Amino acid sequence: MQSSVWLVASCALILCASRLIDGARGQRQCSELDYYYEYTECDSTGSRWRVAIPQSPGACTGLPEPVRGTECTFSCKAGEFLEMSAQECTQCAAGSYSLGSGIRFDQWDSMPAGFSSLLIGSPFSLFLCSSSWVPQGNYLESNRDECTVSLIYAVHLKKQGFVSFEYQYLDNNLLFEFFIQNDQCQEMDQFADAKWLKLTNHGEWATHTVNLKSGTNILYWRTGGVLMGTKVVKPVLLKNIQIEGVAYTSECFPCKPGMFSRAPGSSMCEPCPRDTYSGHGASSCTPSEASAVCKDRPPCSKKDYFQIHTACDHEGKTQVIYKWIEPKICLEGVPGAETFPPSGEREPCPPCNPGFYNNDMATCSPCPPGTFSDGMKPCKQCPAGTEPTLGYEFKWWNILPANMKTSCFNVGNSKCDSMNGWEMAGDHIQSGAGSSDNDYLILNIHIPGFKLPTSVSSRSGTEFGRITFEFETLCTADCELYFMMDVNRKSTTVVESWERTKARQSYMHIMTKNASVSYTWAFQRTNQPSDVRHYVNDVARIYSISVSNAVDGVSSGCRACALSTQPSSSTCVPCPPGHYIDTHTSQCTECPRNTRLVSHTSPGPEACRPCGPGSRSDKDHSLCYSDCHFTHTSGNVTLTFDFSLLGSVGTLMNGPSFTSKGTKYFHQFNISLCGGQEQLAVCTDNVTDLSITDTQTEKGEGANSVKSFICQSTVIPASGRGFHTALSSQSINLLYISNVFTHLPNTLDGIRARPELYPWTSKKVPDINFYYRSLEATSSCESGRSAVVTLRCDPEKSTKGELAVPSQCPAATCDGCTFHFLWESSGACPTCTEKDYHQIEGVCKGGHQDLLYVWTEPKLCMGGVTLPEKKTLPCEGMELWVRLGAGLGAFTAVLLVSLTCYFWKKNKRLEYKYSRLVMSANKECEMPGADSCAVMEGENEGDMEDEIVYTKPSLLGKLKAIASKVRLAVLLLQFKKNKKNLQIGMQN
Repeated sequence: MQSSVWLVASCALILCASRLIDGARGQRQCSELDYYYEYTECDSTGSRWRVAIPQSPGACTGLPEPVRGTECTFSCKAGEFLEMSAQECTQCAAGSYSLGSGIRFDQWDSMPAGFSSLLIGSPFSLFLCSSSWVPQGNYLESNRDECTVSLIYAVHLKKQGFVSFEYQYLDNNLLFEFFIQNDQCQEMDQFADAKWLKLTNHGEWATHTVNLKSGTNILYWRTGGVLMGTKVVKPVLLKNIQIEGVAYTSECFPCKPGMFSRAPGSSMCEPCPRDTYSGHGASSCTPSEASAVCKDRPPCSKKDYFQIHTACDHEGKTQVIYKWIEPKICLEGVPGAETFPPSGEREPCPPCNPGFYNNDMATCSPCPPGTFSDGMKPCKQCPAGTEPTLGYEFKWWNILPANMKTSCFNVGNSKCDSMNGWEMAGDHIQSGAGSSDNDYLILNIHIPGFKLPTSVSSRSGTEFGRITFEFETLCTADCELYFMMDVNRKSTTVVESWERTKARQSYMHIMTKNASVSYTWAFQRTNQPSDVRHYVNDVARIYSISVSNAVDGVSSGCRACALSTQPSSSTCVPCPPGHYIDTHTSQCTECPRNTRLVSHTSPGPEACRPCGPGSRSDKDHSLCYSDCHFTHTSGNVTLTFDFSLLGSVGTLMNGPSFTSKGTKYFHQFNISLCGGQEQLAVCTDNVTDLSITDTQTEKGEGANSVKSFICQSTVIPASGRGFHTALSSQSINLLYISNVFTHLPNTLDGIRARPELYPWTSKKVPDINFYYRSLEATSSCESGRSAVVTLRCDPEKSTKGELAVPSQCPAATCDGCTFHFLWESSGACPTCTEKDYHQIEGVCKGGHQDLLYVWTEPKLCMGGVTLPEKKTLPCEGMELWVRLGAGLGAFTAVLLVSLTCYFWKKNKRLEYKYSRLVMSANKECEMPGADSCAVMEGENEGDMEDEIVYTKPSLLGKLKAIASKVRLAVLLLQFKKNKKNLQIGMQN
């Protein structure tokens, strides 16, 4: 089927050519300059056709007829090209070369044919971006901003081959990928380390090679970055692109200027000898004196020479030697030329550096093992109870130390014409002139490893050594000084950098693992392309460099050690982990509970630093951490918290944010709330650190991986700038090891929580603050970075909860040094106790009653005690008590009615007696009779009020008798009063 398709395509191509010929009748005849030859695709029989393709369709007539081409397996050797008219391999002429089955691009005065630069991104970013890949003569330079630009080249291979190119990739703020697509715009399978290119050392070139399949291959070199500030990134440089696998080349490539090929059939060009030059496509080189194209040589100035110091002689003197910068391009003895200083002036030699001594007044030698010196006195033994310190301390710069190297790398070339990058200047070392202003001037020191002092060698601390240096920069242009580190020769990463003029200052970096490391200082006067020296007076100076615990170091002093417990022993012994050296007893003493041993401090109890409130130390006293448990007491209320429900590591991706060019990015934070070394958070750069395995990534062992309590990565989504996968880069170690934890007050150890950033009205459960502090300072944070993680109880959230940053500080920090996070979770609520639920009694039904337990709403606790089970208790029914109460009530009512009737009847009788008395008292002219207690006439004995009873009266009878006597006494008193009133009336 495929062969049929190719046959149809070949016939269509022939037919198109014939139609063009027929349609062009009446026009001028085509010459060889009006067309070029191409082959059609091979058919199933392995044959193809050669057709003529007009340079400008319709411009002429009489194109050659299609003819059968060479067999598909045909190819030319190196140094030859396929002459399409005769379809034969022909040798390249002198001054040119050919790779045979390959093509090479090593001249970048303009963009070669077939290459294109394509801007990729959203319409918003395309409106703001105008970047492209720019030819710079010897190399091709990418964009310097965050725009995403692709360099594209399409090639058709007849057989399997490869593509190889050299590149310079210095800045991880710029992402650099190389990938391949087929003719269907489908990306071919590639390993990650073949797609994402690794960083290179400043000024050095790396070679990258990728295998190619036969057929159409579309090559992409893509760059794009994310800039958080106004800093301009270092561009990617590309040169010497070579592609192998083509069947032939139809032309030879001319030699570039400065190169030549003397004989026909050359497969490569040679560089011209010294003091000669060549132009484009030269077959020989011409001496410079005979050149009519050489530029006028400028007058010599101070920037055209440099000085060095010779080794000290037996008199303790050194000579100052001046040398011209090679190649010398200036003229002496002309108006305005600087006079070349005379060499040979003798000066006193500076003292030896600490750890070295001078016996013969000529050279400085390292002190023998076990001895020390300050550089000015002879070496001597350390006193008992002490041991020599190892390391390097360079503060005098007469000659370059043996373990240091200096060099110069030019952006366009591999090195700066044998120029030294840094010059010795007595009390300091300074950057040299270089061959151009954008050269990288390199100073390097290699430390094969670190050796801790004997007494601390077994401590499981986090510091194995430290490097400290003092420097300054004086600049008028956009100079930059880089301090870089290469661990175990994996990749060089920039630790810190300083732009423009910086006053004299010190910088310190701590090594947290024992490894082979190379420290490098690189100084560049300008980041802009340059082949001249305008800013040679811009200089960087380093006054001193100190490296502690270097395994191959010398001793500049002694430090206390722990002695054996055996009597009269002077042997230093190692202290167990978490033990410090007691200077009074010279014995190992364990640090107090909940303290952390700081290895670089002087011996004594002050080496044990207390952990923060609410935190504890591990068994080796190497780390302070929280165990996720905390108790808070306020008044008579005690709250217990267990934050292990939140998980070991929390992740927050805030944003999205957009740069000035429209690039979308996120800040991802990984937070380890509590736990020891095994629970620390890990952030990994998945772009520039692709050589590590997944296991190493999880453990944080990559060169660009960080492992700490809080770390940050910049994440670019797959759609952010046309990249096919989400990218995690610029991993930053925010907070390491030192951890403190409390809830009150809002300030702890100089770290201030800002509750106003997270308004909160509830006061039932207080917010709990975790405080973190870093180990070392940075150029922008002199006191180091710090962070506050505020935990807030929210029963409506899950136990894992949600992390947030302040709305006023969307990047989690307002000043770049203190970070604030809010973690709302039900797992941040206190542990439940018996006080968090209450009891509800059910009704008594069928002789049984239920007791239920429910949480007090709103429920502001988690875990702890559980609700008790429902209880059922026996109870008495309400019907019995109701019946008993009704009976008593009825009896009481009857009794009251009976008493009422009885007393009513007795009252009526008393009224009758009273009426009789009144009537007898009102008879005219009769005086009232004497009072008598006898029975009145007409009264029956049955009506007697007081009846003599000879039996013992009951309680009710006594009550009745008392009531009767009272009533009778009242009636008698009333009768006497009425009688008296009647007598008074009659007298009147």
